[in-house]
Amino acid sequence: MQTELSKRLGVEHALFGFTPFPAVAAAISRAGGFGVLGAVRYTAPDDLKRDLDWVDAHIDGRPYGLDVVMPAKKVEGVTEADVEAMIPEGHRQFVKDTLAAHGVPELAEGDASGWRITGWMEQVARSQLDVAFDHPIRLLANALGSPPADVVERAHSQGVLVAALAGSARHARKHQEAGIDIVVAQGYEAGGHTGEIATMVLTPEVVDAVDPLPVLAAGGIGSGQQVAAALALGAQGVWLGSIWLTTTEAELPSPALVRKLLAAGSGDTVRSRALTGKPARQLRTAWTDAWDDPDGPGALPMPLQGLLVAEAITRIQKYEVEPLLGTPVGQIVGRMTGERSVQAVVDDLTRGFERAVDRINRIAGRSQQ
Repeated sequence: MQTELSKRLGVEHALFGFTPFPAVAAAISRAGGFGVLGAVRYTAPDDLKRDLDWVDAHIDGRPYGLDVVMPAKKVEGVTEADVEAMIPEGHRQFVKDTLAAHGVPELAEGDASGWRITGWMEQVARSQLDVAFDHPIRLLANALGSPPADVVERAHSQGVLVAALAGSARHARKHQEAGIDIVVAQGYEAGGHTGEIATMVLTPEVVDAVDPLPVLAAGGIGSGQQVAAALALGAQGVWLGSIWLTTTEAELPSPALVRKLLAAGSGDTVRSRALTGKPARQLRTAWTDAWDDPDGPGALPMPLQGLLVAEAITRIQKYEVEPLLGTPVGQIVGRMTGERSVQAVVDDLTRGFERAVDRINRIAGRSQQ
């Protein structure tokens, strides 16, 4: 499963694995893929440094990368408190009422409210980069399009490739003009923030639009057969995220959430603004239904929605309130039927890839068997 890009990065398989969990990122790279650690939850630079130090010590010298959420345009002088003040009281009351309707307890006094979606802010993302560039990362990926020009220049000066996610050929061409090295074509099926075009359609469109830049296919991919299909469409690798959520190395916040993921089918996800304010594919729950109800107040724009619901999400997870309990995940969730190690997932992907290639060779009359 090698391509020109995987050889350039020194990895055995053209599998790029995005994950918020350091142990999963390290395991992906040790298994011959390319682990990419998501940085958005790290609001304190020291926490990111601690986890990158851990990755360095447990990755056996294999290459890895970092994914940030960084706007291309800088907004001066805006603090988190300024943004918090923009949240309408009616929306705050809607959160309280929804939690009360499901009997969600308050946090105990002194308990932290958990992850807050502030990694999108300019100053937070730049503090993450200051830490990351002190570590041997080989790739910097940005989930909000092309990062600022000075960030691209800084990465290139340190020999770090820059990738950006795109949901259309038009977005991909903008990345190419901005000096991006790799475009991740993320289709409609993907977990998290995603656009309207399916992976099968999007991938060849992006490949043609940015040729000769390498493209990674993302969205709904979780089998070796799909990896083979992505490469047949012109991609130089695949970008996998959801499939790692139920690995034994993952650190999901509750056993109940793992059970929900393992029981879910491919039709049990929804693109909703309930989590961040932008359309993001996630498990469909009573929480997403409440926010998507036409009779409700509707989600706020990003980043207001993320700040509004941060404590609520923490409470739902802490007390495992199953009707409300969810997470970003793609339509590939239907294939996630049991907990496996990262190595077992990679082995399954490579075996499936080999079977798919053999099948195509037989169809083409080129089988060696």
